[in-house]
Amino acid sequence: MLTIASRIEVMNRLGRAMADPTRSRILLSLMRKPGYPARLANDLGLTRTNVSNHLTCLRGCGIVVAEPEGRRTRYEIADPHLSAALDALIDVTLAVDEGAPCIDECRRAL
Repeated sequence: MLTIASRIEVMNRLGRAMADPTRSRILLSLMRKPGYPARLANDLGLTRTNVSNHLTCLRGCGIVVAEPEGRRTRYEIADPHLSAALDALIDVTLAVDEGAPCIDECRRAL
């Protein structure tokens, strides 16, 4: 059973993973299908080094896993439930208020 502290840590890891636009693009791509760093870099118009660095972050957050395949490594979302949850989170957020600006007023208030 997750404690409040462990739930907060999980939310922080998810937040870190999704806070960067490049990581979000990589996640969206991996939600559709597993990918390889070189292919992701080509598809997303990024450098392979940049993609590899972001994949390392996503692995560290426990969001993606790496599966060696000979000389290549395939990356995929760590669990199908996570893909479904991310899809649901995106859908719910858009349903609440698609046009709401995302500003960091909360941080300024602290």
